[in-house]
Amino acid sequence: MKESIRQRLDRITDRFEEIGRLLAAPETAGRSQQFRDLSKEYARLQPLAERYRDLRHLEGELAAAQELRSDDDASMRQLGEEELARVKGTLAAAEDELKQMLVPRDPRDDKSVFLEIRAGTGGDEAAIFAGDLLRMYARYAESEGFTVETLTESPGEHGGYKEIITRVAGAGAFARFKFESGTHRVQRVPATEAQGRIHTSACTVAILPELDEIDEIELNPAELRVDTFRASGAGGQHVNKTDSAVRITHLPTGIVVECQDERSQHKNRSRAMALLKARLKAAEEDRQQSEQAASRRLQVGSGDRSERIRTYNFPQGRVTDHRIDLTLYKLGDIMDGKLGELIGALQREYQAEQLAAEGLAS
Repeated sequence: MKESIRQRLDRITDRFEEIGRLLAAPETAGRSQQFRDLSKEYARLQPLAERYRDLRHLEGELAAAQELRSDDDASMRQLGEEELARVKGTLAAAEDELKQMLVPRDPRDDKSVFLEIRAGTGGDEAAIFAGDLLRMYARYAESEGFTVETLTESPGEHGGYKEIITRVAGAGAFARFKFESGTHRVQRVPATEAQGRIHTSACTVAILPELDEIDEIELNPAELRVDTFRASGAGGQHVNKTDSAVRITHLPTGIVVECQDERSQHKNRSRAMALLKARLKAAEEDRQQSEQAASRRLQVGSGDRSERIRTYNFPQGRVTDHRIDLTLYKLGDIMDGKLGELIGALQREYQAEQLAAEGLAS
């Protein structure tokens, strides 16, 4: 039988209070290792226990407001209605916060990410849509306080990109972007369509968390081929005269990465190495998930990028996320980078999945 969230919180509070008594006991103070272990557990449980205490206080306020709403005096009843509305909103926010605190934290959430967008089926229109997706993500990143750096790009013949790889830098970038991996489908009338017919095109998006020194994988220099070449595209005379661009091939897997954004060959090499490590890490996670045969609708952090996750329908002005059956008729806002409502819904669904995996019932 599943444990309710309240039951889990009651159990955590009981343990928190028990540890408090143990830490205050003279016999515990004389046992240094036990004291340290209990202190760590106390610090870990304290935010949950205190937030749960606040929640129960709010529930007391709710009961008082409901009683006030039944008063014989009309002005008191009005006061009760106002207080009830205020407390309900605060209580809902507190309950949501507690649920989030119970969800096991993804250690990758605070990392910066590599954002890769590639045009798929649809030719020129797919490339143009890749440019639209980049603009959407760049504006969302800016609104969240992240910076976007282009690492490499392959422009489309009529606009947009056949492929573009960027780095979205900032604490918490992976937490915001990790649900975006997959196939994004667009339905609209291309600018090149003379007869006004709706075409369906697609782009694939990959989100890779940037690795840090703690969890990065080791690379054998003998398994790498490093090539330098002249960068292409805008950049003036410098681009045409120096071999600053770097391409690295990982020979065992055949994975190829390149970076030509920086003028310094050293910086391009560093960026390319970071991207290679992220791709190798993602490939290893894909292999492990495939072996486990884990099928999760949100595909969080997975490499299942062939699945259609979202459709952008321009004639109807709607966006549909197929993983959670959510349709929003706010296409203009979403393409302008206002992704908060959409990503928030995905985060709540993920939260519910994680709570269920923990054996908790809402």
